[in-house]
Amino acid sequence: MISLPKKVTIIEVGPRDGLQNEGQFVPTNVKVAFIQALKKAGFTEMELTSFVSPKWVPQMKDAAEIVDRCRDDLRNIVLAPNRKGIERVLESNCQAVAVFVGVSDTFNKKNINKSTAESMAELVPLIHELKERGLFVRACISTAFYCPYEGKVDPDRTVQLCEQFVEAGVDELSVADTIGMATPLESYALFSKMKDSFPSVLLTAHFHDTREMALANIFAALQAGVDRFDSSVGGLGGCPFAKGATGNVATEDVVYMLERMGIETNIDLQQLIEALRIVEPYLSRELTSGYYRLHKQE
Repeated sequence: MISLPKKVTIIEVGPRDGLQNEGQFVPTNVKVAFIQALKKAGFTEMELTSFVSPKWVPQMKDAAEIVDRCRDDLRNIVLAPNRKGIERVLESNCQAVAVFVGVSDTFNKKNINKSTAESMAELVPLIHELKERGLFVRACISTAFYCPYEGKVDPDRTVQLCEQFVEAGVDELSVADTIGMATPLESYALFSKMKDSFPSVLLTAHFHDTREMALANIFAALQAGVDRFDSSVGGLGGCPFAKGATGNVATEDVVYMLERMGIETNIDLQQLIEALRIVEPYLSRELTSGYYRLHKQE
């Protein structure tokens, strides 16, 4: 008999991870309406935006306004890659922040021009500072399974990096299959090891659907005891530093699968579709999630 969680938490990352690589700027009013519609669907945790340089990520140039207009009692997570970003987080009075680093040195250097060790040397004191101020800290671990430059990543390297974050005091580990190469066996193996290694930290699985393996990997992670998953409505997203990597697993597909399996998500699928319709006219890519495609044909 397969043992699965009775309830899961889905962290919607569409407004940040999903939109950040869109070529055309999505108007701020549209983003706010999109976020509000997603919250109405039942999400209690969401990545809202990112305090990064507008020069490198023009889509996030309205981050401060997004935070100000979408403030409420839910867990609104803002990504901050460095000290300058953290300073903006503190100025905005955000209560939840995400930091990130890649297990792969090569990927990390392509992404933020630092080795993994250099990134950690900067992030650890920042995490201490954030925790002293009472903020929720989420650590996003990129290339946890495979790297587009280095190939397969040794699971022990991923666990060792996560251990550094846990020792620094983070509340959550979001562990990502950045280029969508993981298989269900690899998903089960890594997340089983993670659950054993870090029983007191929130553990979230983040799968990209490049090879259409994300739902299978989620099922495997469920069997390993994971009950938190990142996803992006419409399958929005991608990685500019990972050639060929497509978007995140589509939230509506995840919700549909889990609810059909009797696992509670507390997400309203119809409202999720309504939220997607708000932003779809402003997107540069076609939405290909199975649930949304079939829903549009009805």
